[in-house]
Amino acid sequence: MIQGAFFGLTAAAIWGGMYVVSDIVLDTIPPFTLLTIRLVIAAIILGIIARRLRGTAYPNRRQLLTLLGVGIVGFGISVGAQFVGTDKSTAVNGTLITSASPAFILVFAALILREKLKLQHIAAVLLATVGVIIIIDPANINFSSETFIGDAALAVAAVTWGLYSVLVRRVSAQFDTLVVSLFAIIGGMIITLPASVVELGSRPLGEITVGVLLGIAYLGVISTAVAMWMWNRAFALVDASIASLFFFAQPLVGVLLSVLVLNQTMTRTLWIGSALIVVGVLLSILNFRSDASRKTAGLDIVEHEKM
Repeated sequence: MIQGAFFGLTAAAIWGGMYVVSDIVLDTIPPFTLLTIRLVIAAIILGIIARRLRGTAYPNRRQLLTLLGVGIVGFGISVGAQFVGTDKSTAVNGTLITSASPAFILVFAALILREKLKLQHIAAVLLATVGVIIIIDPANINFSSETFIGDAALAVAAVTWGLYSVLVRRVSAQFDTLVVSLFAIIGGMIITLPASVVELGSRPLGEITVGVLLGIAYLGVISTAVAMWMWNRAFALVDASIASLFFFAQPLVGVLLSVLVLNQTMTRTLWIGSALIVVGVLLSILNFRSDASRKTAGLDIVEHEKM
């Protein structure tokens, strides 16, 4: 549980600081083109690591299609839609809409993995979601016709990210996280490569500066290769209904960066919203530990009876 929490929270924290970099790079490189570059960089890095590791089990043709399909959902559709939404909507709208991802993870975990939805899980997600809403301040939310396309894309991203995360847990029962991440990323490129070609026809690249190159390197190596592996590993180690709460580290990191980097004042609403998110995450983790303790106690009783 501790490992899973570390990986999930770290991945979400990395993504929480990613949006500033993405906004800067997106001024020069259009969304799907940037996403394709990120995936190519990540695939190269993970591919090199996989080749150097001995005993790595690779999928057969049928299993390969499954892993590629998972990647199409997660990296092609979900992350692609998120990039489009980030480009065409507002940061506030994006934070609010994508915060629905954990709720969709709960739903898909129940439907696909048959995980039991407990009251603690639902309460934890609700608490954290309310915390996000308080942080962004409902007065700043503006759903208008100008942001409709972006908002719709963000909604698609939230739903499909929930589906992707649950599918990752399912396929992780057969393959190592490195293999799952590698072929999922390759699957995402099935969507993003042709989309980027079409995109570049109407929206060419801007001036590539050293800052843009550094931003691309960060997005490809840290926020894609490293963070995606960590997120997938978290779902391999922890029930999806628990791991869903790790997503809320994103807005927490966003708040922290705004205070430290942008000198934003830590207001009462930021304190309250952040506290609710932390309570939601802790509630879910503590519930998991109590369940694990009961299972261990039950196994001990069974072993004792056998003796």
